[in-house]
Amino acid sequence: MFAILKKEINTFFASPIGYLVIAVFLVLNGLFLWLFKGDFNILDNGFADLSSFFLLAPWILIFLVPAVTMRSFADEKKQGTLELLLTKPISHLQIVFGKYLGAVLLIVIAIIPTLLYVFTISKLGNPEGNLDIGSTLGSYFGLLFLVAAYTAIGVFASSTTDNQIVAFIIAVFICFFFYFGFEGLSNYKLFGDLFYIEKLGMETHFNSMSRGVLDTRDMIYFLSITAFFIVLTKFNLKRSNQ
Repeated sequence: MFAILKKEINTFFASPIGYLVIAVFLVLNGLFLWLFKGDFNILDNGFADLSSFFLLAPWILIFLVPAVTMRSFADEKKQGTLELLLTKPISHLQIVFGKYLGAVLLIVIAIIPTLLYVFTISKLGNPEGNLDIGSTLGSYFGLLFLVAAYTAIGVFASSTTDNQIVAFIIAVFICFFFYFGFEGLSNYKLFGDLFYIEKLGMETHFNSMSRGVLDTRDMIYFLSITAFFIVLTKFNLKRSNQ
């Protein structure tokens, strides 16, 4: 598993992919948070907090994570190397975890530089240091759990096809549905009161963690989504080996 993880990381940084992912994430966040006029601009809001970042980041990651994971298995299938990988003396689950952890690590590396925002906002506060650390830490934990779930979905999507673009589209659709779809469905009354259906969506649980309260129900939710799609990916690999 660790050999696959190392191979994935080396592959990311041996090509422009790894650097491009990190640059795109940081540049997009920087532009929306500090330069572009709008609801996300921290300076225009006049509040010393990072709520704008944690509202924006999940939407950027909906596209960024699938861009990272789309090649995980789709490229192996297209190049014909998946069969060779499956003959190695490692389990299907270890292969999936190696690919999965490699993608997660890359996204986490992209998120780490945003910790500078915490220092910047703290300095801009009046008085200096007027920042809700509890809420900020909770939001970062929530973002990590969100990345874990998005990545599991992306790796699963990549295991369903040998076309990277198709894998990207499938992953974006599933991530979007899980993040926003359930809340959207809860607003319709065609099937009666669907208020509680929004609790099936990621946005509700992410917002809950962003308040600084790490509820075990929210963590279990994200871990369950992650485990579910990892198991589905393992099933797809097993089926491909038959």
